[in-house]
Amino acid sequence: MLLQTTLSLAAAAAIINFWLGIRIGQLRHRHKVSVGTGGHEAIERRMRAQLNFAENVPLVLILIGLIEAAQKGGQWLAPVGAAFMLGRVLHGLGMDGGSLQWGRGLGTMTTMLTAIGLAVVAVLIALGQM
Repeated sequence: MLLQTTLSLAAAAAIINFWLGIRIGQLRHRHKVSVGTGGHEAIERRMRAQLNFAENVPLVLILIGLIEAAQKGGQWLAPVGAAFMLGRVLHGLGMDGGSLQWGRGLGTMTTMLTAIGLAVVAVLIALGQM
């Protein structure tokens, strides 16, 4: 069984994670910090954005993959996954603060709603209600 939605979202997640890492590297290079934050809040913010990504994305991808494998995703699963990934990008940008700080809250809300919504769907599938 080919899980196209899951594969596409996993690929997107890999690219976003790479981008988040590049952003950290850029600041480390600018501030001449090899390991850690060097006491720079901006580096800490970007590192935290990437860690938050790593904390949230695997569970959501697992839920998406299992829902898709159960053939219960239908037309709604890919757009929900795309909105989730967009939320993760907004969160990463928003963690820098400044004019895009609003992205942090929107990204967090998108992540929470997606995770909870997918969890509810998964439980309904497991109970045979969907």
